[in-house]
Amino acid sequence: MKFTYFNRNELKSLGTKLLSQYGMPDDRASITAELLIQSDELGFTTHGLSLIPYYIPELQAGKMQEADDVVVVNDTGSTFVWNAQYLPGIWMMNKAMDEAFSRVKEHGVVTASINRAHHIGCLSTYVKLATDKNLICIVSTSDPAGKLVAPFGGIDPVLTPNPWAIGYPTSGDPVIIDTVTSICTFSKVREHLNTGLPMPYPMLQDKNGNETTDATVINDGGAILPIGGTDYGHRGYCFSIMVEMLTQGLSGHGRADDVSRWGGNVYIQLIDPEAFAGLEAFKEQMDKLTELCLASRPREEGKPVRVPGQFGLSCVKQSKTQGIRLNDETLDRLKQSAEAAGIEFPKSI
Repeated sequence: MKFTYFNRNELKSLGTKLLSQYGMPDDRASITAELLIQSDELGFTTHGLSLIPYYIPELQAGKMQEADDVVVVNDTGSTFVWNAQYLPGIWMMNKAMDEAFSRVKEHGVVTASINRAHHIGCLSTYVKLATDKNLICIVSTSDPAGKLVAPFGGIDPVLTPNPWAIGYPTSGDPVIIDTVTSICTFSKVREHLNTGLPMPYPMLQDKNGNETTDATVINDGGAILPIGGTDYGHRGYCFSIMVEMLTQGLSGHGRADDVSRWGGNVYIQLIDPEAFAGLEAFKEQMDKLTELCLASRPREEGKPVRVPGQFGLSCVKQSKTQGIRLNDETLDRLKQSAEAAGIEFPKSI
């Protein structure tokens, strides 16, 4: 895949201007652009600035900026529940993380449950905000209106891919896990729908329950399979149910409401190791775990074992010296958006 590199500040300015021009308040646009840039830095190009062309129609239709602020549903101090009123999801997540950060030293563990958010982007980005502060962070999300993933043993789609992420600090780089409970993301399916290429192996089933590599079945009653596929998919199915419990059950909004509008429900938990055996003891244990994993003999010569998040964090370090990289597809769509808005596109470096 070909990449073109750009100055970070110039790309952030472009993102902020695009979002502002289509109705997002300047402060929210700036926060959203900043976190999208951070997603690109982590190597999550599908959840970085490439999302702006998808956000623009939502802003134009008034589906991303209908209210002034979130509504507090409940607040106990160590827990809080918000109705996000479909406000910009990335801005809302930043607001929720800041709120949780302000409370975690007092409570040790702070948990937030949020319903009716707009798209929240890359989960690893929020986890890294916490690990940079020597905190453990868990984030998960689901869409109560979505039906893309079949329950194990079933044919009809009921669930969404239900991403979840967790990260923790070490004496070196943090460990960041970011995954989904289905065998692949819908973004991966959409990628194959756009290219017409088959999936690398049977990740879906058609409307009759037959495994397939044909991505088009998702448009004709088919479904994505849970992690483990038709043989061991009970594992992914169990994780998916867990995510919907955390994001929908605790927020009091979900499939029981027969939701028809796309939106994200979110679960966030911050854990301060100092509230347990202490940060240094925590790091000692996690450092040893990392050491043992990395020392495991590789099955393939030249492919050493990695720990989760290692590649993304290497991308962050690369971005600091080379700039932000955009692939051709993202670059083309951003240029079209900038041209339509009459905004000058930055030059590559």
